[in-house]
Amino acid sequence: MLANHVLFLDGEALVIDKPAGLPVDRPRDGSLSLENHLDGLTFGFKRWPVPVHRLDRDTSGCLLLSRNPKAHARLQQAFEQGLVRKRYLAVLEGVVEGEGGLIDLALAKVSTVEDGWRMVGSPEGKASRTHWRLLAVKDGRSFVEFIPETGRTHQIRVHALEGLGAAVVGDPVYGAGGGETLLHAAELTIPRAGKEPIVAKAPLPARFIAAGFTEADAVAAAVPDAAPETPTDG
Repeated sequence: MLANHVLFLDGEALVIDKPAGLPVDRPRDGSLSLENHLDGLTFGFKRWPVPVHRLDRDTSGCLLLSRNPKAHARLQQAFEQGLVRKRYLAVLEGVVEGEGGLIDLALAKVSTVEDGWRMVGSPEGKASRTHWRLLAVKDGRSFVEFIPETGRTHQIRVHALEGLGAAVVGDPVYGAGGGETLLHAAELTIPRAGKEPIVAKAPLPARFIAAGFTEADAVAAAVPDAAPETPTDG
């Protein structure tokens, strides 16, 4: 099935447009995950491709997989060295203030018996920075572009809530939930020494269009020189 979602393919790497609802890692309950689809993503190779980074279950869009161990090591290094550029799109509940800027809010993990674990803004957390730009406002909701400079777990979701005061629509942890999560990894660029860079763009999903936003809204304020990010994101 995911063979129809390929955005980039060569001998080293594969980028797919991961559907929302599909976890990258195998869930504890044994339900379907990306692993169940890897056999259909070999494209002539004997090895299954291996994810280089992660996207949350309910986040759709560009997901990078390596096609051999040497390429995997090089691609991981690109993330670790801050060379990878990503662009996310999200619909937020409410109208945010301002047209754009930088959210500089360190994040820490907290856990309680009642609510489980989550990430929160904390001066004792790890440095986390996200550039943002308002693209459009419709029906009391904001369509926002996020360019992460770092790549902490749940970074964009927490920065939206605590930095902009508006949760991602449908977010079951940091928002009201109750529907599809409107967060999408729209673009991914990875430079490679001696080769053309990996460049992938995932089209705007139907759930965004159903919410009233279009590709025209998404490209209206696209930033060509996005800030770099590191591997654990979304």
